[in-house]
Amino acid sequence: MSEVSPESQFPTDLDSEWKPPVPPVIPRPPRPAAATSQEERPTQKGEPPTQLDPRVASGGVPPRNPVRAGEIMGRPIPSGGVAAPPQVPIPAPPPKPAPPAAVPFAPPARPTAAGRMPATPATPRGAASSGLTLRQLVQEAYDKGYSDIHLGVGEVPRFRDRGQMLLTNYPVTTTEMFYGWLRESLPESQIRQFEECLELDTAIQYEGLVRCRVNCFVSLLGPAMVMRLIPLKILTLEQLRAPEVLKRIAEEHKGLVLVTGPTGSGKSTTLAAMVDYVNSNFPKHIISIEDPIEFVHQSKKSMIRQREVGIHTLEFANALKASLREDPDIILIGEMRDRETVDIALKAGQTGHLVFGTLHTNSAVRTIERLLGIYRPEEQEPMRLQLSETLVAIIAQTLVRTTDGKRAAAHEILRNTDAIRDYIKRGAVDEIEELIAEGSYEGMCTMNQSLFNLYQEGRITEEVCLEAAPRPNEMAQWLRGRI
Repeated sequence: MSEVSPESQFPTDLDSEWKPPVPPVIPRPPRPAAATSQEERPTQKGEPPTQLDPRVASGGVPPRNPVRAGEIMGRPIPSGGVAAPPQVPIPAPPPKPAPPAAVPFAPPARPTAAGRMPATPATPRGAASSGLTLRQLVQEAYDKGYSDIHLGVGEVPRFRDRGQMLLTNYPVTTTEMFYGWLRESLPESQIRQFEECLELDTAIQYEGLVRCRVNCFVSLLGPAMVMRLIPLKILTLEQLRAPEVLKRIAEEHKGLVLVTGPTGSGKSTTLAAMVDYVNSNFPKHIISIEDPIEFVHQSKKSMIRQREVGIHTLEFANALKASLREDPDIILIGEMRDRETVDIALKAGQTGHLVFGTLHTNSAVRTIERLLGIYRPEEQEPMRLQLSETLVAIIAQTLVRTTDGKRAAAHEILRNTDAIRDYIKRGAVDEIEELIAEGSYEGMCTMNQSLFNLYQEGRITEEVCLEAAPRPNEMAQWLRGRI
Protein backbone atom coordinates (compact mmCIF):
# COMPACT_ATOMS: atom_id res chain seq x y z
CA MET A 1 0.00 0.00 0.00
CA SER A 2 1.44 3.20 -1.09
CA GLU A 3 1.92 6.05 1.39
CA VAL A 4 -0.44 9.03 0.96
CA SER A 5 0.77 12.55 1.89
CA PRO A 6 -1.38 14.97 3.86
CA GLU A 7 -1.50 17.37 0.94
CA SER A 8 -2.96 14.68 -1.27
CA GLN A 9 -5.71 13.92 1.25
CA PHE A 10 -7.11 17.55 1.18
CA PRO A 11 -6.80 19.03 -2.29
CA THR A 12 -6.68 22.81 -2.56
CA ASP A 13 -8.58 25.08 -4.93
CA LEU A 14 -5.49 25.52 -6.92
CA ASP A 15 -5.12 21.87 -7.53
CA SER A 16 -8.81 21.23 -8.22
CA GLU A 17 -11.11 22.80 -10.76
CA TRP A 18 -13.75 23.80 -8.14
CA LYS A 19 -15.18 27.33 -8.32
CA PRO A 20 -17.61 29.14 -5.96
CA PRO A 21 -21.20 29.20 -7.17
CA VAL A 22 -22.40 32.33 -8.91
CA PRO A 23 -25.46 33.97 -7.24
CA PRO A 24 -28.57 34.10 -9.36
CA VAL A 25 -29.38 37.37 -11.15
CA ILE A 26 -32.86 38.71 -10.37
CA PRO A 27 -34.29 40.58 -13.32
CA ARG A 28 -35.66 44.07 -12.63
CA PRO A 29 -37.98 46.22 -14.73
CA PRO A 30 -36.16 48.66 -16.91
CA ARG A 31 -35.93 52.24 -15.64
CA PRO A 32 -36.78 55.18 -17.88
CA ALA A 33 -33.88 57.08 -19.13
CA ALA A 34 -33.43 60.36 -17.17
CA ALA A 35 -32.06 63.56 -18.54
CA THR A 36 -28.48 64.14 -17.50
CA SER A 37 -29.01 67.91 -16.97
CA GLN A 38 -31.71 70.49 -16.60
CA GLU A 39 -30.99 71.67 -20.14
CA GLU A 40 -31.63 68.14 -21.54
CA ARG A 41 -34.90 67.54 -19.55
CA PRO A 42 -37.85 68.92 -21.48
CA THR A 43 -40.23 71.19 -19.64
CA GLN A 44 -43.73 69.85 -19.44
CA LYS A 45 -46.61 72.00 -20.56
CA GLY A 46 -48.02 74.02 -17.61
CA GLU A 47 -44.96 73.36 -15.37
CA PRO A 48 -43.37 76.50 -13.94
CA PRO A 49 -39.71 77.10 -14.56
CA THR A 50 -37.10 76.52 -11.89
CA GLN A 51 -34.12 78.58 -10.84
CA LEU A 52 -31.92 76.41 -13.06
CA ASP A 53 -34.12 76.98 -16.05
CA PRO A 54 -32.44 79.30 -18.52
CA ARG A 55 -35.78 81.11 -18.84
CA VAL A 56 -35.31 82.67 -15.39
CA ALA A 57 -31.61 83.20 -15.60
CA SER A 58 -32.25 86.89 -15.87
CA GLY A 59 -33.19 87.07 -12.13
CA GLY A 60 -36.91 86.26 -12.06
CA VAL A 61 -38.00 84.31 -8.97
CA PRO A 62 -40.55 81.54 -9.56
CA PRO A 63 -43.42 81.13 -7.08
CA ARG A 64 -43.06 78.62 -4.24
CA ASN A 65 -45.22 75.48 -4.29
CA PRO A 66 -46.60 76.08 -7.79
CA VAL A 67 -50.13 74.92 -8.52
CA ARG A 68 -50.20 72.67 -11.58
CA ALA A 69 -53.14 72.48 -13.89
CA GLY A 70 -55.52 69.73 -12.88
CA GLU A 71 -54.07 69.33 -9.36
CA ILE A 72 -54.87 70.58 -5.82
CA MET A 73 -52.06 70.30 -3.29
CA GLY A 74 -50.23 68.07 -5.72
CA ARG A 75 -53.18 65.66 -6.10
CA PRO A 76 -55.51 65.24 -9.09
CA ILE A 77 -58.78 67.12 -8.96
CA PRO A 78 -61.68 64.75 -8.39
CA SER A 79 -64.41 64.62 -10.92
CA GLY A 80 -66.85 67.50 -10.53
CA GLY A 81 -64.38 69.59 -8.53
CA VAL A 82 -63.20 73.09 -9.32
CA ALA A 83 -59.62 74.18 -8.84
CA ALA A 84 -58.90 77.20 -6.71
CA PRO A 85 -57.92 80.32 -8.59
CA PRO A 86 -54.28 81.25 -8.47
CA GLN A 87 -53.33 83.42 -5.54
CA VAL A 88 -52.53 87.05 -6.23
CA PRO A 89 -49.73 88.55 -4.11
CA ILE A 90 -51.02 91.14 -1.60
CA PRO A 91 -49.31 94.52 -1.96
CA ALA A 92 -47.30 95.76 1.04
CA PRO A 93 -49.19 98.23 3.29
CA PRO A 94 -48.17 101.88 3.04
CA PRO A 95 -45.77 103.12 5.74
CA LYS A 96 -47.46 104.42 8.92
CA PRO A 97 -47.25 108.18 9.53
CA ALA A 98 -44.93 109.35 12.29
CA PRO A 99 -46.66 109.71 15.69
CA PRO A 100 -47.39 113.29 16.85
CA ALA A 101 -44.98 114.99 19.20
CA ALA A 102 -45.44 114.15 22.87
CA VAL A 103 -47.39 116.60 25.02
CA PRO A 104 -45.08 118.34 27.53
CA PHE A 105 -47.23 117.35 30.52
CA ALA A 106 -49.38 114.24 30.63
CA PRO A 107 -52.77 114.56 32.39
CA PRO A 108 -53.01 113.76 35.93
CA ALA A 109 -49.78 112.29 37.19
CA ARG A 110 -50.17 109.17 39.29
CA PRO A 111 -47.72 107.20 41.41
CA THR A 112 -46.11 104.27 39.65
CA ALA A 113 -45.61 100.79 41.06
CA ALA A 114 -42.20 101.85 42.28
CA GLY A 115 -43.77 104.55 44.42
CA ARG A 116 -42.52 107.43 42.30
CA MET A 117 -44.44 110.03 40.37
CA PRO A 118 -43.79 110.18 36.63
CA ALA A 119 -41.05 112.66 35.89
CA THR A 120 -42.23 115.81 34.18
CA PRO A 121 -40.30 117.75 31.57
CA ALA A 122 -38.61 120.86 32.76
CA THR A 123 -40.34 124.14 32.05
CA PRO A 124 -39.26 127.67 32.78
CA ARG A 125 -39.66 128.69 36.41
CA GLY A 126 -43.08 130.15 37.06
CA ALA A 127 -44.44 129.19 33.64
CA ALA A 128 -48.14 128.38 33.51
CA SER A 129 -50.42 128.12 30.51
CA SER A 130 -53.08 130.34 32.08
CA GLY A 131 -50.62 133.05 33.13
CA LEU A 132 -51.85 132.82 36.74
CA THR A 133 -48.96 132.81 39.22
CA LEU A 134 -48.90 131.45 42.73
CA ARG A 135 -48.02 134.86 44.14
CA GLN A 136 -51.18 136.32 42.61
CA LEU A 137 -53.26 133.69 44.43
CA VAL A 138 -51.44 134.38 47.70
CA GLN A 139 -51.88 138.14 47.23
CA GLU A 140 -55.63 137.73 46.67
CA ALA A 141 -56.00 135.48 49.72
CA TYR A 142 -54.05 137.92 51.87
CA ASP A 143 -56.01 140.97 50.70
CA LYS A 144 -59.36 139.30 51.38
CA GLY A 145 -58.35 137.77 54.72
CA TYR A 146 -58.57 134.13 53.65
CA SER A 147 -56.75 131.58 55.79
CA ASP A 148 -55.98 128.78 53.31
CA ILE A 149 -55.47 128.13 49.59
CA HIS A 150 -56.37 124.73 48.09
CA LEU A 151 -54.79 123.83 44.74
CA GLY A 152 -54.84 120.54 42.85
CA VAL A 153 -54.73 119.06 39.35
CA GLY A 154 -58.21 118.61 37.92
CA GLU A 155 -59.79 121.03 40.40
CA VAL A 156 -60.61 124.72 40.47
CA PRO A 157 -58.53 126.73 43.00
CA ARG A 158 -60.40 127.36 46.25
CA PHE A 159 -60.00 129.57 49.30
CA ARG A 160 -61.07 129.06 52.90
CA ASP A 161 -62.85 132.03 54.41
CA ARG A 162 -63.53 131.81 58.15
CA GLY A 163 -63.89 128.05 57.99
CA GLN A 164 -65.91 127.85 54.75
CA MET A 165 -64.61 126.77 51.34
CA LEU A 166 -65.07 129.26 48.48
CA LEU A 167 -64.93 128.48 44.75
CA THR A 168 -63.07 130.77 42.37
CA ASN A 169 -63.58 131.63 38.70
CA TYR A 170 -60.09 130.51 37.71
CA PRO A 171 -59.69 127.66 35.20
CA VAL A 172 -59.21 124.06 36.25
CA THR A 173 -55.65 123.42 37.31
CA THR A 174 -53.57 121.34 34.88
CA THR A 175 -50.39 119.43 35.60
CA GLU A 176 -48.42 122.06 33.70
CA MET A 177 -49.90 124.85 35.81
CA PHE A 178 -49.28 122.97 39.06
CA TYR A 179 -45.62 122.27 38.34
CA GLY A 180 -45.21 125.83 37.16
CA TRP A 181 -46.37 126.98 40.61
CA LEU A 182 -43.99 124.55 42.28
CA ARG A 183 -41.02 125.78 40.26
CA GLU A 184 -42.05 129.35 40.95
CA SER A 185 -41.77 128.89 44.73
CA LEU A 186 -39.70 125.77 45.57
CA PRO A 187 -36.14 124.71 44.75
CA GLU A 188 -35.62 121.73 42.45
CA SER A 189 -34.36 119.61 45.36
CA GLN A 190 -37.71 119.90 47.15
CA ILE A 191 -39.61 119.15 43.94
CA ARG A 192 -37.57 115.96 43.50
CA GLN A 193 -38.22 115.08 47.13
CA PHE A 194 -41.95 115.48 46.52
CA GLU A 195 -41.82 113.27 43.41
CA GLU A 196 -39.90 110.56 45.28
CA CYS A 197 -41.78 110.61 48.61
CA LEU A 198 -45.20 111.79 47.34
CA GLU A 199 -45.32 114.07 50.42
CA LEU A 200 -43.73 117.39 51.27
CA ASP A 201 -44.00 119.74 54.27
CA THR A 202 -42.31 123.09 53.86
CA ALA A 203 -42.80 126.83 54.20
CA ILE A 204 -42.64 129.72 51.72
CA GLN A 205 -42.12 133.33 52.70
CA TYR A 206 -43.15 136.23 50.48
CA GLU A 207 -41.15 139.16 51.76
CA GLY A 208 -43.30 142.07 52.76
CA LEU A 209 -46.48 140.04 52.32
CA VAL A 210 -47.04 136.78 54.17
CA ARG A 211 -45.51 133.44 55.11
CA CYS A 212 -47.16 130.19 53.97
CA ARG A 213 -47.04 126.72 55.46
CA VAL A 214 -47.24 124.31 52.50
CA ASN A 215 -48.20 120.65 52.35
CA CYS A 216 -47.91 118.90 48.97
CA PHE A 217 -49.47 115.49 48.41
CA VAL A 218 -50.88 113.23 45.68
CA SER A 219 -54.57 112.39 45.31
CA LEU A 220 -56.64 110.39 42.84
CA LEU A 221 -56.65 113.22 40.28
CA GLY A 222 -52.95 114.03 40.65
CA PRO A 223 -50.65 116.28 42.71
CA ALA A 224 -52.18 118.88 45.04
CA MET A 225 -51.19 121.26 47.82
CA VAL A 226 -52.69 123.28 50.65
CA MET A 227 -51.20 126.60 51.75
CA ARG A 228 -51.88 128.08 55.19
CA LEU A 229 -51.29 131.84 55.34
CA ILE A 230 -49.27 132.96 58.37
CA PRO A 231 -48.86 136.71 58.97
CA LEU A 232 -45.33 138.02 59.19
CA LYS A 233 -46.30 140.22 62.13
CA ILE A 234 -46.98 138.33 65.35
CA LEU A 235 -50.08 139.62 67.10
CA THR A 236 -49.82 140.29 70.82
CA LEU A 237 -52.07 138.76 73.45
CA GLU A 238 -53.83 142.10 73.77
CA GLN A 239 -54.49 142.28 70.04
CA LEU A 240 -55.90 138.76 70.15
CA ARG A 241 -58.06 139.74 73.13
CA ALA A 242 -56.81 136.62 74.88
CA PRO A 243 -57.54 135.99 78.59
CA GLU A 244 -55.15 137.71 80.99
CA VAL A 245 -54.29 134.38 82.61
CA LEU A 246 -52.22 133.41 79.56
CA LYS A 247 -49.58 135.94 80.60
CA ARG A 248 -49.30 134.38 84.05
CA ILE A 249 -48.97 130.93 82.50
CA ALA A 250 -46.18 132.16 80.19
CA GLU A 251 -44.28 133.56 83.18
CA GLU A 252 -43.89 130.10 84.81
CA HIS A 253 -40.31 128.87 85.26
CA LYS A 254 -40.74 125.15 84.64
CA GLY A 255 -43.31 122.56 83.70
CA LEU A 256 -45.45 121.61 80.70
CA VAL A 257 -47.89 123.98 78.98
CA LEU A 258 -50.11 122.49 76.27
CA VAL A 259 -52.14 124.43 73.68
CA THR A 260 -54.68 122.08 72.09
CA GLY A 261 -57.48 122.14 69.56
CA PRO A 262 -58.48 120.80 66.15
CA THR A 263 -56.66 121.73 62.96
CA GLY A 264 -57.15 125.38 62.09
CA SER A 265 -58.21 126.43 65.59
CA GLY A 266 -55.45 129.02 66.03
CA LYS A 267 -53.12 127.03 68.28
CA SER A 268 -49.99 128.33 66.55
CA THR A 269 -51.21 131.93 66.76
CA THR A 270 -51.88 131.71 70.51
CA LEU A 271 -48.59 129.95 71.16
CA ALA A 272 -46.65 132.52 69.11
CA ALA A 273 -48.26 135.36 71.08
CA MET A 274 -47.26 133.76 74.40
CA VAL A 275 -43.67 133.24 73.21
CA ASP A 276 -43.55 136.82 71.93
CA TYR A 277 -44.71 138.04 75.34
CA VAL A 278 -41.79 136.24 76.99
CA ASN A 279 -39.43 137.38 74.24
CA SER A 280 -40.38 141.00 74.81
CA ASN A 281 -40.30 141.07 78.61
CA PHE A 282 -37.84 138.50 80.01
CA PRO A 283 -34.14 137.76 79.37
CA LYS A 284 -34.40 134.04 78.56
CA HIS A 285 -33.08 131.52 76.06
CA ILE A 286 -35.86 130.07 73.89
CA ILE A 287 -35.38 127.10 71.53
CA SER A 288 -38.13 126.01 69.14
CA ILE A 289 -38.26 122.75 67.17
CA GLU A 290 -40.90 122.82 64.43
CA ASP A 291 -41.85 121.02 61.23
CA PRO A 292 -41.99 123.41 59.48
CA ILE A 293 -41.31 126.79 61.11
CA GLU A 294 -44.48 128.87 61.02
CA PHE A 295 -44.14 132.20 62.86
CA VAL A 296 -40.65 133.70 62.61
CA HIS A 297 -39.47 135.39 65.82
CA GLN A 298 -36.72 137.96 66.17
CA SER A 299 -34.66 138.03 69.36
CA LYS A 300 -35.67 140.91 71.60
CA LYS A 301 -35.06 140.82 75.32
CA SER A 302 -34.78 137.04 75.05
CA MET A 303 -32.56 135.11 72.65
CA ILE A 304 -34.64 132.82 70.47
CA ARG A 305 -33.37 130.10 68.14
CA GLN A 306 -35.70 128.29 65.76
CA ARG A 307 -34.90 124.92 64.18
CA GLU A 308 -36.80 123.21 61.39
CA VAL A 309 -36.87 119.44 60.96
CA GLY A 310 -35.31 118.46 57.64
CA ILE A 311 -33.29 121.67 57.32
CA HIS A 312 -31.62 122.33 60.68
CA THR A 313 -32.00 118.83 62.14
CA LEU A 314 -32.66 115.40 60.67
CA GLU A 315 -34.86 113.95 63.40
CA PHE A 316 -37.38 115.64 65.69
CA ALA A 317 -36.50 113.45 68.68
CA ASN A 318 -32.76 114.01 68.23
CA ALA A 319 -33.20 117.79 68.24
CA LEU A 320 -35.39 117.60 71.32
CA LYS A 321 -32.82 115.51 73.18
CA ALA A 322 -30.03 117.85 72.14
CA SER A 323 -31.99 120.90 73.30
CA LEU A 324 -31.62 119.74 76.92
CA ARG A 325 -27.86 120.30 76.58
CA GLU A 326 -28.18 123.73 74.95
CA ASP A 327 -28.93 125.68 78.14
CA PRO A 328 -32.55 126.61 77.32
CA ASP A 329 -35.07 128.28 79.58
CA ILE A 330 -38.03 127.56 77.30
CA ILE A 331 -38.41 124.75 74.75
CA LEU A 332 -41.14 125.05 72.11
CA ILE A 333 -42.25 121.75 70.56
CA GLY A 334 -44.24 122.13 67.37
CA GLU A 335 -46.31 118.99 67.96
CA MET A 336 -46.12 116.19 70.53
CA ARG A 337 -46.46 113.31 68.12
CA ASP A 338 -45.46 110.12 69.91
CA ARG A 339 -44.43 108.55 73.18
CA GLU A 340 -40.77 109.48 72.81
CA THR A 341 -41.64 113.16 72.41
CA VAL A 342 -43.94 113.08 75.45
CA ASP A 343 -41.25 111.35 77.54
CA ILE A 344 -38.63 113.98 76.68
CA ALA A 345 -41.10 116.84 77.24
CA LEU A 346 -42.01 115.54 80.71
CA LYS A 347 -38.35 115.03 81.54
CA ALA A 348 -37.50 118.58 80.41
CA GLY A 349 -40.36 119.98 82.49
CA GLN A 350 -39.08 118.16 85.57
CA THR A 351 -35.49 119.32 85.11
CA GLY A 352 -36.24 123.04 85.34
CA HIS A 353 -37.39 123.97 81.80
CA LEU A 354 -40.67 125.46 80.66
CA VAL A 355 -41.97 123.38 77.73
CA PHE A 356 -44.63 124.58 75.28
CA GLY A 357 -46.33 121.99 73.08
CA THR A 358 -49.45 121.37 71.01
CA LEU A 359 -51.89 118.47 70.69
CA HIS A 360 -54.95 117.83 68.52
CA THR A 361 -57.53 117.41 71.29
CA ASN A 362 -60.78 119.25 71.91
CA SER A 363 -60.74 119.78 75.69
CA ALA A 364 -58.47 119.82 78.72
CA VAL A 365 -59.87 116.56 80.10
CA ARG A 366 -59.39 114.75 76.77
CA THR A 367 -55.82 116.04 76.64
CA ILE A 368 -54.97 114.34 79.95
CA GLU A 369 -56.61 111.13 78.77
CA ARG A 370 -54.69 111.32 75.51
CA LEU A 371 -51.32 111.69 77.27
CA LEU A 372 -52.03 108.79 79.61
CA GLY A 373 -53.39 106.65 76.77
CA ILE A 374 -49.98 106.66 75.09
CA TYR A 375 -48.68 104.31 77.79
CA ARG A 376 -49.58 100.72 78.58
CA PRO A 377 -52.03 100.08 81.46
CA GLU A 378 -49.30 98.94 83.83
CA GLU A 379 -47.34 102.15 83.11
CA GLN A 380 -50.19 104.61 83.58
CA GLU A 381 -50.01 104.73 87.38
CA PRO A 382 -46.45 106.16 87.55
CA MET A 383 -47.21 108.39 84.53
CA ARG A 384 -50.22 109.93 86.30
CA LEU A 385 -47.92 110.85 89.17
CA GLN A 386 -45.33 112.29 86.80
CA LEU A 387 -47.92 114.25 84.81
CA SER A 388 -49.55 115.66 87.95
CA GLU A 389 -46.19 117.04 89.09
CA THR A 390 -45.12 118.40 85.68
CA LEU A 391 -48.29 119.88 84.18
CA VAL A 392 -48.69 123.67 84.41
CA ALA A 393 -51.74 124.38 82.26
CA ILE A 394 -53.81 123.17 79.32
CA ILE A 395 -55.33 125.71 76.93
CA ALA A 396 -57.94 124.17 74.60
CA GLN A 397 -59.40 126.51 72.02
CA THR A 398 -61.57 126.80 68.94
CA LEU A 399 -62.31 129.57 66.45
CA VAL A 400 -65.83 130.92 65.89
CA ARG A 401 -67.25 133.41 63.37
CA THR A 402 -67.91 136.84 64.85
CA THR A 403 -70.56 139.37 63.97
CA ASP A 404 -67.98 141.79 62.51
CA GLY A 405 -66.92 139.36 59.75
CA LYS A 406 -63.85 138.02 61.56
CA ARG A 407 -63.10 135.13 63.90
CA ALA A 408 -62.45 134.95 67.64
CA ALA A 409 -60.95 132.25 69.85
CA ALA A 410 -62.95 130.61 72.62
CA HIS A 411 -60.80 128.94 75.30
CA GLU A 412 -61.06 126.22 77.90
CA ILE A 413 -58.30 126.84 80.43
CA LEU A 414 -57.11 124.38 83.07
CA ARG A 415 -54.46 125.28 85.63
CA ASN A 416 -52.85 122.56 87.67
CA THR A 417 -53.98 123.58 91.15
CA ASP A 418 -53.58 121.37 94.20
CA ALA A 419 -57.12 120.02 93.81
CA ILE A 420 -56.64 119.13 90.15
CA ARG A 421 -53.24 117.60 90.90
CA ASP A 422 -54.92 115.31 93.43
CA TYR A 423 -57.63 114.30 90.95
CA ILE A 424 -55.00 113.40 88.33
CA LYS A 425 -53.10 111.23 90.84
CA ARG A 426 -56.29 109.38 91.79
CA GLY A 427 -57.30 108.89 88.15
CA ALA A 428 -60.58 110.84 88.59
CA VAL A 429 -60.06 112.72 85.32
CA ASP A 430 -63.76 112.91 84.40
CA GLU A 431 -64.49 114.98 87.51
CA ILE A 432 -61.93 117.65 86.66
CA GLU A 433 -64.34 119.61 84.45
CA GLU A 434 -66.44 120.53 87.48
CA LEU A 435 -63.33 121.95 89.14
CA ILE A 436 -62.59 123.98 86.00
CA ALA A 437 -66.07 125.52 86.08
CA GLU A 438 -65.61 126.51 89.72
CA GLY A 439 -62.04 127.82 89.36
CA SER A 440 -62.69 131.22 87.85
CA TYR A 441 -60.62 132.86 90.60
CA GLU A 442 -57.60 130.94 89.22
CA GLY A 443 -58.34 132.14 85.70
CA MET A 444 -59.91 128.83 84.66
CA CYS A 445 -63.04 128.52 82.51
CA THR A 446 -64.87 125.89 80.47
CA MET A 447 -65.53 126.16 76.75
CA ASN A 448 -69.23 126.84 77.36
CA GLN A 449 -68.39 129.68 79.74
CA SER A 450 -66.01 131.24 77.21
CA LEU A 451 -68.56 130.99 74.40
CA PHE A 452 -71.30 132.48 76.56
CA ASN A 453 -69.04 135.40 77.46
CA LEU A 454 -68.48 136.09 73.75
CA TYR A 455 -72.24 136.00 73.23
CA GLN A 456 -72.85 138.44 76.08
CA GLU A 457 -70.27 140.79 74.59
CA GLY A 458 -72.20 140.72 71.30
CA ARG A 459 -69.30 139.24 69.36
CA ILE A 460 -71.05 136.01 68.28
CA THR A 461 -74.64 135.08 67.52
CA GLU A 462 -76.83 132.61 69.34
CA GLU A 463 -76.59 130.12 66.47
CA VAL A 464 -72.79 130.19 66.50
CA CYS A 465 -72.80 129.82 70.27
CA LEU A 466 -74.95 126.68 70.15
CA GLU A 467 -73.06 125.21 67.23
CA ALA A 468 -69.63 125.49 68.91
CA ALA A 469 -70.74 124.49 72.44
CA PRO A 470 -69.43 121.06 73.58
CA ARG A 471 -72.52 120.82 75.82
CA PRO A 472 -75.34 122.28 73.73
CA ASN A 473 -78.09 121.40 76.24
CA GLU A 474 -76.37 123.38 78.97
CA MET A 475 -75.77 126.27 76.56
CA ALA A 476 -79.43 126.27 75.46
CA GLN A 477 -80.55 126.60 79.08
CA TRP A 478 -78.21 129.52 79.62
CA LEU A 479 -79.45 131.25 76.47
CA ARG A 480 -83.11 130.79 77.37
CA GLY A 481 -82.50 132.23 80.81
CA ARG A 482 -80.66 135.31 79.48
CA ILE A 483 -82.63 136.18 76.31
